[in-house]
This record gives sequence, structure tokens and C-alpha cells, in this order.
Amino acid sequence: MASLKDLRNRIASVKATQKITKAMQMVAAAKLRRAQTAAEAARPYAERMEQVLAGLAGSLRGAEDASPLMVGTGRDDVHLLVVCTSERGLCGGFNSQIVRLVRERVTRLQADGKTVKILCVGRKGYDQLRRIYGSLIIDTITLRDVKQVGFVNAQAIGERILALFAAGEFDVCTLFYSEFRSVISQVPTGQQLIPAHIPEVEEDIAAGVLATYEFEPEEGEILADLLPRNIMVQIFRALLENAASEQGARMSAMDNATRNAGEMIDKLTLDYNRTRQAQITKELIEIISGAEAL
Repeated sequence: MASLKDLRNRIASVKATQKITKAMQMVAAAKLRRAQTAAEAARPYAERMEQVLAGLAGSLRGAEDASPLMVGTGRDDVHLLVVCTSERGLCGGFNSQIVRLVRERVTRLQADGKTVKILCVGRKGYDQLRRIYGSLIIDTITLRDVKQVGFVNAQAIGERILALFAAGEFDVCTLFYSEFRSVISQVPTGQQLIPAHIPEVEEDIAAGVLATYEFEPEEGEILADLLPRNIMVQIFRALLENAASEQGARMSAMDNATRNAGEMIDKLTLDYNRTRQAQITKELIEIISGAEAL
């Protein structure tokens, strides 16, 4: 049985940990509001960008001079997986869920005989993937010193991907991140960047897009500029979704840790009181027994 001193030290230690987890929960809650607002504000622009691309690409499908970013290289042999995770831990299963989705994709691609390359954005994803797929990781981009994610960060990542594509390093690029739904719900998502994932649209919707805007110059020239920009926009959206998901997961995890610490403090306090009562009873028995012996 633990001594009273050991129990007191343990209770003090758990109380100190509880203060830390409570403070981290409050900080995550404050950051979550800003991150959620930024993520929700980026969604309409990214979605509208896809609609415009879909309307423009509809008239260029099958064209010989179509951009490789839209139609691909004509091969499906080498896949680049861009894995976006956090730079810090203590956020529950946020990073593990993204990594699990990536592992499933790698296993499926390798089973089909494909070559897989991994570009990590965030240190935690790299730490988990290097244990099994260290040989597949070609580079790691860290955002540890970035206080608030901006488009310039997404632009740097997009330019790195475009440089690899121009060098013929891969045929298909897929972006992995966590889509923010709520504080307790973050959905790991895989989105194809190259060739561009252009959703099928109804003819009347496509006609509406083309009728609403007059494009100058021609559609092909506009796509040549919009397709690289779309990659950076989608990466920026993924980074914002990740930031909100990370804070939501951390807030939930720290809330659970604070509750668990409170339950542990109650249990240790009960053990301390029982041990103290047993010692007092033992000392009283010894005093009474000594008095009767006299």
C-alpha cells in the first residue's frame, strides 16, 4: 500500500496536470473560433473555383492541346501522396486518422503494382509514416514557425508539387487532410489534385456558368492559369480545414483529459483518506493496548 506521502505527491502531480490540460483546452477553444471561421470562409471560393473549371473544361474535353494538369500524363504508374498533418501533438486521434487513410491508400496502390511517393506537410505525419514507409518519403515541409496559415504557405507547397510534376516525378497527385465538421467530428479526406478533379456538371449549369461570364482570352489560356491556381487554392483550403480540425480535436482531447484527471484526483483522495484513517485507528489501538498493559 502506498504511503501517505506518496499519495499526497501523486495528488499534487495530477492536479498540476489537470491545470495544464484545462489551460490547453481554453487556448484551443479560443483558436478554434478563428480557425473555424477561416475554414468556412474558404469553402465557397474553392467550390466556386471548381464550378468555373468544370464549365470551362467541358468545352475542352478530348482536345489534343488540353493542359496536362487537367488530363494527366496518360499514365497511372506513379502516385504522389501529399499528407497534411499537424506540427504538434496532444490532439487526440487527429493525426492518426489521416495517417490511417494514407496507409490504406498506399497498401491498395502497392497491391496494384503502382509506385508510391509521399510528401509530408507537418512533422507528426512524418513521424508516424517514416516507421513503415520511410523509403517512400521524398520530402517534408514543416510549418512549425507559422503562427497563422496564409495563402503564401499553400503557394509554396503548390509550387513544389508543380515542380515535381513538370520534372515527370509522378502521374497522379492526391492530397490528404481532415475536413472539419464539428468539435467532435473531423473527417479524413483524400482529394485528387493532378489530374484536376473536375466534377461532372449538368449541361444547363455549365451553360449558365459560361453565359454569366465572358471569358477573355480563350478558355484554354484561362485554364492554363486557373489550374495551377486551383491546386494552391485547394491546398490552402486543406490547410485551413486541418487547422480547425486540429484545434477541435485538441479541445475535445484536453476536455477528456481534464475530466479523467478529476476522476483520478477523487479516487486518490479517497485512497488517501482511507489510508490515513487506517493509520489513525492503528495508532489508537496501540495507545489503548499500552494503557491497558500498565
